[in-house]
Amino acid sequence: MVTDISGKLFPQMSSKWKLILGVALVLLFSLFIIILLPLADGIMLGLVFAYIARPIYNFIKMKRHLGALVATMFIVTPIVMILGMGIIEIANQFIWITENQAAVIESLLNFIGNLNIPDAYYENIQQTIWTSSLSILPLLGNLVFVSYARGIAMFMINLLVAVLVCYFLLADGDGLYRSVLRIIPNGNQHVVKRYVHHMDVILSGIFIGNAYAALSVSTLSVIVFYAFGLSHVLALATLIFVASAIPMFAGYMVLVVLTIIRYFSLGFESALIFFVVSSIIIYAPPEFFLRPYLASIKSHIHPFLIMLAFLGGAFVGGIAGFFAAPILLGTLVSAYRVYVENLEYVPPETSVDE
Repeated sequence: MVTDISGKLFPQMSSKWKLILGVALVLLFSLFIIILLPLADGIMLGLVFAYIARPIYNFIKMKRHLGALVATMFIVTPIVMILGMGIIEIANQFIWITENQAAVIESLLNFIGNLNIPDAYYENIQQTIWTSSLSILPLLGNLVFVSYARGIAMFMINLLVAVLVCYFLLADGDGLYRSVLRIIPNGNQHVVKRYVHHMDVILSGIFIGNAYAALSVSTLSVIVFYAFGLSHVLALATLIFVASAIPMFAGYMVLVVLTIIRYFSLGFESALIFFVVSSIIIYAPPEFFLRPYLASIKSHIHPFLIMLAFLGGAFVGGIAGFFAAPILLGTLVSAYRVYVENLEYVPPETSVDE
């Protein structure tokens, strides 16, 4: 394979030098990938942003660069406000917890005490909390303080990279696709085009459908949470966005927890009103308006596989892995579908009718 690549680039060279040159090209490409690894989160986010913004880019039909800019800002702005500020707020809460460990433990014990747990069980729970706090909270504090400044700086850099990647993919993505097709032999271009078509359908179903639903749900949740006077609104909206973006998950997981907390703090009536209003305002619009559109762009991959890809990718590679794993799943499924199509294809000269 390496010799074939170098042979096409330099057909007059001997086989030995072609092999050496091919190995050198592979090593240089690998080194380039390693250099880009710190920016992997931004690159993957930019790719996902471009996929989400592409329907808007195609709809507004402006000039290429102006349309790419408008579509990018239309998608990036609400996501950054909700997801970015929410992540920063969550990080600030971790720092506050580590600086106020005694207050956190006291509040937790008071909350458990209000549950009317029998004294025998309450003493065991209290001892467990004290023991855990002596080991977990100091360790958490060290980790947070060491990585907070570097993490915020890298997050801002990757966010800028994501915006630029999204913009240039929208503006120049077609040209990049045509450039890749030029290096494919003419006899194999139809296979590549079919493969790209399957990839496009799969990634549209995974990213566009889930992202628009998650974005609408999280945006509406900000309004509802502010109206009910909840604290840490952006952090909660971020959790709803992440939960809604993963198939087989839902923002209801966050709403149920908030309803339970509201029940113990404000009573049954307040908790019921919050749950009913939140369900109607947050989930009714996506179900009535987005659902017909989302149904037309399904990836036709089982939701359980997509869920495993999202979660497994996040554990392995963080933000980059969260989005890269579904893309990898899409590449494998696309290759399988093209292979099956080739098996089922019957050339005209060998057809049964003839």
